Amino acid sequence: MNLLPACCTAPQSRWPFAVPLAGASLFSNRFNPSELADDDFARSGIDAPPSLQRSVAKRRAEFLAGRLCARAALQQLGSDLVSPQQAHAAPGLGEDRAPIWPLQVTGSITHSDGWAAAIAAPHSAWRGLGLDAETLLDGKRAERLAGEILTPAELQRLGALPAAQRAQRITLTFSIKESLFKALYPLVLKRFYFEHAEVLDWSDPGRVRLRLLTELSDEFRQGSEFTGQFCELDGRVLTLVYL
Repeated sequence: MNLLPACCTAPQSRWPFAVPLAGASLFSNRFNPSELADDDFARSGIDAPPSLQRSVAKRRAEFLAGRLCARAALQQLGSDLVSPQQAHAAPGLGEDRAPIWPLQVTGSITHSDGWAAAIAAPHSAWRGLGLDAETLLDGKRAERLAGEILTPAELQRLGALPAAQRAQRITLTFSIKESLFKALYPLVLKRFYFEHAEVLDWSDPGRVRLRLLTELSDEFRQGSEFTGQFCELDGRVLTLVYL
């Protein structure tokens, strides 16, 4: 029987977005790197990749917290989709540092400042999922990073907004582009960056449309559009892109 590690709270099932995703399971928890114990991975039944064993406590704690959430999400999918062995084991870590999910599952993991979450769903329903959490940027940092994160068109649309709303929108843009990358990378195995996608519009309740500005594959071409969701949760923004 796996036990709860000293540094993490138990994963809790919670759907924070306005629109549910059929068949998807999302779990989140909190973690404190200062409470990470030497035996927390063994205690939890989570394998630590060799590269992680040389990492600082923060990296090890966030990895452990995210994998605990991923395992909980896999277990909730049910035995008709995930075998007991797959449900017991958390996703591994690939050479490209992406999670290795069971072939019949699509999933994504994120963590931000002591909080972690993971989503999993049947691959037959969703080909790609990208989940990202970010702490809200303060105004000064948001303005410093805006030129790296936003395209000229996105910058222009933000011009008339108050400073606080600009900072929120810059944080959201950063996060939704991270989610888009997480959703697409397993399908194209090609890296792309902030300037290669742009947000077309944000709308209620928490919906967003994006457009690809580069060629990734014969299927995902320049001009391809995607749908996502966003929300604010416990002082951070959370975004989700689904294919």
